[in-house]
Amino acid sequence: MKFFHKIINGCVGFMQKYLPEPFIFAIILTFVAVLVAMPVCHQSIIEVVSNWGGGVWNLLGFSMQMALVLVTGATLAAAPLIKKGISQLASLPKTPAAAIALVTGISAVACWLNWGFGLIVGAIFAKEIAKKLKNVDYRLLIASAYSGFVVWHAGISGSIPLKMASDVNELAKDTNGVITSAIPIGNTILDYHNIIMVVLVTVALVTINSLMHPKGSEIVAIDPVLLKEDTDVSTNDNVSKTPAMKLENSRILSIILSLLGFSYLIISLFIKGKSFDLGSVILLFLFLGIVLHKTPIAYVRSFAKSVGGAAGILLQFPFYAGIMGIITGVGESGICLGTVVSEAFVNISTSTTYPIYTFLCAAILNMFVPSGGGHWAIQAPIMFAAGEALNVDHGLTGMAIAWGDAWTNLIQPFWALPALAIAKLNAKDIMGFCLIDLVVSGIIIIGGLLIWAI
Repeated sequence: MKFFHKIINGCVGFMQKYLPEPFIFAIILTFVAVLVAMPVCHQSIIEVVSNWGGGVWNLLGFSMQMALVLVTGATLAAAPLIKKGISQLASLPKTPAAAIALVTGISAVACWLNWGFGLIVGAIFAKEIAKKLKNVDYRLLIASAYSGFVVWHAGISGSIPLKMASDVNELAKDTNGVITSAIPIGNTILDYHNIIMVVLVTVALVTINSLMHPKGSEIVAIDPVLLKEDTDVSTNDNVSKTPAMKLENSRILSIILSLLGFSYLIISLFIKGKSFDLGSVILLFLFLGIVLHKTPIAYVRSFAKSVGGAAGILLQFPFYAGIMGIITGVGESGICLGTVVSEAFVNISTSTTYPIYTFLCAAILNMFVPSGGGHWAIQAPIMFAAGEALNVDHGLTGMAIAWGDAWTNLIQPFWALPALAIAKLNAKDIMGFCLIDLVVSGIIIIGGLLIWAI
């Protein structure tokens, strides 16, 4: 056990020393992509810069969604009723190891159900436990909350398996005619191989995260500033005498508005049969928050307090969109960097090893293009054609891409930004623990894909 903790301390120390602030990390990845794309794709600096600039705003809508899921989620958690419920649940674990295990398990289940929901709930719950339980390492607590995110793309909100189960015409277009019929989620998300992998990864994370908790003097004390919440500025109904103030403090307005929002969600999800996507999560957080804060002005003030946490998202997402532009862009040579990487893995694959190499290819690309949609655009035309030639099931190919996309999120600060904003920590504070989770989960995923392929 001493040797195990020595390894953990080494990983934590390494990340603390060498992992820069997430914005600097995004800048470094941008430079790497530029320097690799020019010789590999035979592109001029003008072509590469044009691809970069052309991609900068491609994630603008998604950036807004991510900012809103963070702010509306944090605002919902600040509602008195929700705060009370989270506080009671956070009182359950009595030891640091139990707290780490509970946070990891809840985060993984929540992320499997919906990744946006899981990201926010896990971090908020972990922070509340830190307020209740002494001698728990706050860094590991937040890392555990984030670690559950590794199963999201194998869950029911996974963008690639859902894409494979949707419109056939779009599917055929995206795969250059290789897939001509929808792949049901029974062959991807709900395939027993995938379910077993999700369970094993979750159990392993619960176990390893609990074992990683430092002992004695190695526990990093929690800075009280990180746990401090802004005091609520409440309004007094007795002084609400003007018409404007009465409207601001009207519970009826909040109830009517929330009923309107809930009605839309019910119609959209249960009558029209649309999927519970990120937009649905935002609307659910928004209208629950409005009704639970009781008055419009209370929600406005709570929302304003939460906005600052979205700064990292608003700053960094355009840069990752620019990197995606480099990876997917082509010049006069007609060569795409993402295609080159994908074909390199295809060329060394057999029918048995193909899912593993597809997984590793997706994992590498995810460091530069941390987006399921981006992976689909790069890999779908190549990987499904190669998989068919090697007689690999399309469902397995799709899930290999999905798992690879999710796996390296454990050491890619991009998706950790919402959790870090809530926790008031830096990426270097949690990534040492996540590096251990990367290795453990990677062994299970590779083993699972190999068994699935046999």
